[in-house]
Amino acid sequence: MKMLIENIGLLAGIVPEGVLRKEGVEMAETGTLENAWLLVEDGRIADFGEMGKMPDQVGHDEVIDAEGGMVMPAFCDSHTHIVYAGSREGEFLDKIRGLSYEEIAARGGGILNSSDLLHRTSEEDLYAQSMARVREMMAHGTGAMEIKSGYGLNPEDELKMLRVIARIKESVPAIVRSTYLGAHAVGRGYSHDEYVQTVIDTTPEAARYADFIDVFCDEGFFTPEDTARILEAGAAAGLRPKIHANELAVSGGVEVGVRYDALSVDHLERTTPAQIDVLKGSATMPTMLPGSSFFLGIPFGNARGFIDAGLPLALASDYNPGSSPSGDMRFVMALGCIRMRLTPVEAFNAVTLNSAYAMGISDIAGSITRGKQAKLLLTEPGWNLTRLAYHYRTPWLRQVIL
Repeated sequence: MKMLIENIGLLAGIVPEGVLRKEGVEMAETGTLENAWLLVEDGRIADFGEMGKMPDQVGHDEVIDAEGGMVMPAFCDSHTHIVYAGSREGEFLDKIRGLSYEEIAARGGGILNSSDLLHRTSEEDLYAQSMARVREMMAHGTGAMEIKSGYGLNPEDELKMLRVIARIKESVPAIVRSTYLGAHAVGRGYSHDEYVQTVIDTTPEAARYADFIDVFCDEGFFTPEDTARILEAGAAAGLRPKIHANELAVSGGVEVGVRYDALSVDHLERTTPAQIDVLKGSATMPTMLPGSSFFLGIPFGNARGFIDAGLPLALASDYNPGSSPSGDMRFVMALGCIRMRLTPVEAFNAVTLNSAYAMGISDIAGSITRGKQAKLLLTEPGWNLTRLAYHYRTPWLRQVIL
């Protein structure tokens, strides 16, 4: 099956084969081509070039006339919690009345509320609710997503979540990766130490479904020592880490993540130069979640400082019911520009190639590269990367091609 897209006004996000992430000054660069064509063959990008130089022998089964629209890689969202039940709208009112995230959690709300709701929800209903959010994300241009467990907080319900994620993987054309986040909070009825051991004991079974393991290593949740024990169990089961770190405090999560070769360390709203130094030279992707900062009213991550220090950076949505109830990656890109002082190209790289790297798929997604999967967005005519972040609520998408 061959599909030709012709008359592309701007082809954006062109990256040479073998480039898996961008860091430092490289983040300010991306390949573009005006007045272009692109050929998809058997679901992969086969070739592209200037319209005036399109070979006569390019065959096709389907032709899309872009009519001057921009074609770019679909967004990659490397941090979501979209398998959950119900809503936490009541906590939204608590936030309006002035309660902090920590105060809501201390009252037994937050993650524990989601856990209670999920426990009462059948696996079939949980799948249906979650699929509605997956479809919403794809409609907004997300072509790859990582989905975490973490609202089960006991072995049975964590595994229920992981089975739902596995079913989602088989149901949609987007790329889906799964993360076991048993250590999201201490489940009801457990002591702290009992729960850490329960997470460890459940890891071999969770590894049947999951690609990664995660720990909420932060103040009031899990310590670096807890995290190290859980990551060692994950490594024994073949799961690479992705760590929640430094959302509420400088927690030590970055350091333990790098020590255990985490694919990414996520949140990073509160960091110091020490964490930047630890990340230098590592294979770990710093990932910031501006939607959470926006919704909770907490500091935005020091994105500018990380890039200026030569580090890579990814941005993700953190789509979840309590602290970031949106999976719109275009808005995440806009927040990266408006509130984190990234240029549109830096923010674009952070929500495509680098976020793909943060879920281990930048060899197959996240850029316009020959051989990669054709997860593509076609805009209305006249759009470019700067306008994408600037007019962040104006309708723009003509077609999502997954």
